[in-house]
Amino acid sequence: MMVSRRSVLTGGLITLASSLIPRKAFSTVKDLLLPERSLFFYNTYTGETLQESYWSDGQYITDVLNDINHIFRDHITETIEAIDTNLLDLLFALKEKMKITEPFHIVSGYRSPQTNAKLRKHKKGVAKNSLHMYGKAADIRVPGYSTKALRMAAIDLQGGGVGYYPRSGFVHLDVGELRYW
Repeated sequence: MMVSRRSVLTGGLITLASSLIPRKAFSTVKDLLLPERSLFFYNTYTGETLQESYWSDGQYITDVLNDINHIFRDHITETIEAIDTNLLDLLFALKEKMKITEPFHIVSGYRSPQTNAKLRKHKKGVAKNSLHMYGKAADIRVPGYSTKALRMAAIDLQGGGVGYYPRSGFVHLDVGELRYW
């Protein structure tokens, strides 16, 4: 079969155009395929668990989002902020990709600016303008799944930043810029 210059150019333009579509646009296809999204969480500091569907029939469920905000709260100041639904969708995608049935252990969810500043004084690697302060990041682990495997699957999803902390036993996920460390 002979390939024409026109077909090569057309294919290249289609590839270029599809790369310009924001990642968020691809979630609409997923929305049509899955009638429900559920997550299972365990807060490592408070011992609380939550297992609920946060999205059903094409929309987020406000009461469940409030429950998620509570379990992700800053356990030091007891401050509750909204967790970005894109982060929840990223966790859901990770759950589906790895066929996770165990709860996501939340090592760090939302962080108040006060808690973040305190952590910066005592630990290396805590960002001054951490996405945790905006409800856009979570540090997680999952029993029965290596942090290395979680990291690789999260990188493959390309949903945002992925940090790997094998000594501390968790993976950082955020819905900011694509970057890996």
